[in-house]
Amino acid sequence: MTALPWVTFDPEADAAYVRLAEIAPGQATVQVIVEGVPGPADVVLDFDSAGHLLGIEVIGASAILDPDLLAGAAPPGSVSGIGDPAGPSD
Repeated sequence: MTALPWVTFDPEADAAYVRLAEIAPGQATVQVIVEGVPGPADVVLDFDSAGHLLGIEVIGASAILDPDLLAGAAPPGSVSGIGDPAGPSD
């Protein structure tokens, strides 16, 4: 099992994902766009049908997330990320 939270970052898309729970395909059934995010970024919260927050997607991540966080994040689709003992380290 992957340690959570877990952060991935795609520099080409400038998109980050903070996974707060294990997410099965189709489990994130409700997406909520966060209003009022400063800068040129969009933040979307993913919830399951019971209302549990599963993850946070950040489009335009480099504008609002710490560069050190993004530098240590795993690439999308990887099986480890920040917070995972098998993930990136300094």
